[in-house]
Amino acid sequence: MGDRDRTDEHVERWAPIVPDLDPDIEGAVTRMIFFVKHIRRMKEELLAASGLQRHEFDTLHALAGRHGTAAPSLLAADLAMPPNSITGRLDALERRGFVRRSPSATDRRRVVVELTPAGRSAWRDAMDGLGVEETRLLAALDPAERRTLSDLLRRIMLRAEHPADPPNSPTA
Repeated sequence: MGDRDRTDEHVERWAPIVPDLDPDIEGAVTRMIFFVKHIRRMKEELLAASGLQRHEFDTLHALAGRHGTAAPSLLAADLAMPPNSITGRLDALERRGFVRRSPSATDRRRVVVELTPAGRSAWRDAMDGLGVEETRLLAALDPAERRTLSDLLRRIMLRAEHPADPPNSPTA
């Protein structure tokens, strides 16, 4: 393929400096880093344009992922944060009309958080904008190539998620 990206130049620059550099590994890792940076930058721009902060979006996203209703402790677990830290986020989202809290129907001592129509709309607008960019980028691949890419990345992530596995183990 005659097209070159900035990673090709990066690999060429480093190859003479690091003689045992594997250009395929360096190229793949560098491209993944640049891809993630691009997606993050686009997400930040979309969130800023929609008036959402990242932590607000992340909280709405976690709630939407639980079909719009969850206990604060479940949201905290989904967001990998201490349960007492979610209260401030929920207070701010409730003030904006994005969530509402009510007593649990099964245990009045517990609270249930619900995504409001305004919250779902704000979350959906941000998701749709990001989805457009993800689709634009991955449209460089046909459906079979996208499936192959996803499968290959899964294999890499399985190794990342199980770092204690020896290199030649069956799960590696």
